[in-house]
Amino acid sequence: MPTVVPSRNPLLPKRRRLSLAGQYLALQLLIVLAVLVGVIAISLLQSAATFERVEGRRALSAAENLAANPTVRALIPTAQPRHGAALPSLAESARTVSGSSIVELATARGIVLTSQNPLDIDLPLPLGRSDVLQGRSWTGTVEMDGDTVLVAHVPVLDDDGKTVGIVAVGREYPSLWQRLGDTVPDLLVYLGVSLALGAAGSLLLSRRVKRQTLGLEPEEIAGLVEHREAILHGVKEGVIALDQQERVTVANESAREFLGLPQECVGHTLDELGVDQHLRADLTTEQPDADRLVLAGERLLVLNRKPVSSRGKVIGSVTTLRDRTELSTLERELGRNRSATDTLRAQTHEFANQLHTISGLIQLGEFDEVVHFVDGVSRNGISDQITSRIKDPALAALLIAKNSLAGERNVELRLEPSSALGRVDEGLSLDLTTVAGNLVDNAVDAVASTRGATVVVTIVEDKEWVTVKVRDSGMGVETERIEDIFRRGYSTKTVAGEGAGEGGRGFGLALTRLVCRRRGGSVEVVNDHGAVFTATLRKSMTVSGAEWEGSGEE
Repeated sequence: MPTVVPSRNPLLPKRRRLSLAGQYLALQLLIVLAVLVGVIAISLLQSAATFERVEGRRALSAAENLAANPTVRALIPTAQPRHGAALPSLAESARTVSGSSIVELATARGIVLTSQNPLDIDLPLPLGRSDVLQGRSWTGTVEMDGDTVLVAHVPVLDDDGKTVGIVAVGREYPSLWQRLGDTVPDLLVYLGVSLALGAAGSLLLSRRVKRQTLGLEPEEIAGLVEHREAILHGVKEGVIALDQQERVTVANESAREFLGLPQECVGHTLDELGVDQHLRADLTTEQPDADRLVLAGERLLVLNRKPVSSRGKVIGSVTTLRDRTELSTLERELGRNRSATDTLRAQTHEFANQLHTISGLIQLGEFDEVVHFVDGVSRNGISDQITSRIKDPALAALLIAKNSLAGERNVELRLEPSSALGRVDEGLSLDLTTVAGNLVDNAVDAVASTRGATVVVTIVEDKEWVTVKVRDSGMGVETERIEDIFRRGYSTKTVAGEGAGEGGRGFGLALTRLVCRRRGGSVEVVNDHGAVFTATLRKSMTVSGAEWEGSGEE
């Protein structure tokens, strides 16, 4: 059972780059810095909001107290800028007590009567968006002497509720650097803690990832994937990998072509891809022997399946596929030639014996016996019977050879006198030898153990079709197994090597059906005092609507 152990690819270029841990640390630092910038921005916004809320209430309270002072209410209606000391002293006292930086008193028209800055006296009070002139208190920011000031405006009312003056109490906004300086100590603590946690998290995460990637760095993993893809898709053999749920994890072009899978088959189960149940069983069950032969569509494939494990656990399987269709065709042609050779060799010995007999009769002067002997040989010769009815040399040679083999197993093989077949093209001849050879072998195997066994072959043709019928004197085929006998890999034979047929045991009838269907015909079996197999083949092949004249190849 192969175990997945990735290793560093020696072909990978050596480049000095950050390790996985270094990359994670750099990423964590960038994240920490980004978070820190965000925290600073939020802190500054929060400090500004807090300043406005706290100092605004404080300024408003101080302004309301000053506006309610009886002295201010009595003096402010008639007060003049730079005259009198009572209002300035009250304003300074309120500024000192409240801790404000600005306390100003103004007339009802907004002219400053008293201010901590003498230059502002007798000038208009900056109101901004204040609605204090409408008799309502207001808190907000205004620009005073080029600075932004948080100020509270409160109207001074007389006994009749009429606005007779304005009180402005405010405090200068702290600058950005002042607010930043207030938050720096906390930010440094946050930064130190974040860096420590980020570094520790990066190291732990990188160790975990490296354990999962078997110690490989990202560029090494990418190089291995590229190398694997180049090898996987560069080989002629088909390679398909499945996980424990029968999902396709890897499939190269050859495997997709052999199995008829779509381009986007990775990630789908064999059931979703519509793979034949018998082929699916071959791809998912343990394979005790190497080089299992399977039929996939019209292809004969050599299949080798191995489970794949990682860290002692089976995670799936990988299967290699080799197309043996062309090799099977060559084997059939070689078998046909071998049959013809064996037939000629047997006939050579037979003719030699007959010539020796004729020579002896002549030497004895038995001329009448010579004539009688020659006539008997010409009438009883099985070769003449076959060749007189079957004009195709390859098929005739096959039947002659099968007759000899059947005789060795005490089976009488006869050619029906009604048989007749003219010469056919090479492709049809090859297919006929495959069909007739498999059917005859199957029939001889079925009756070899019975006494008086016979196999009768009938081959006839018409304008469009050739029909091959093989009848045996056996027990026939069990009704429930009629369909099974045409399934690839199915065999009723128990003797090793017996009747293995084309491409291994259990493939003879499957290949026969395949050839017949490819020729637009069929093969059927019925029981009539034995099994009767009838195969029909069209003389001309039709593929996708375009006729082939019997090439016999896909």
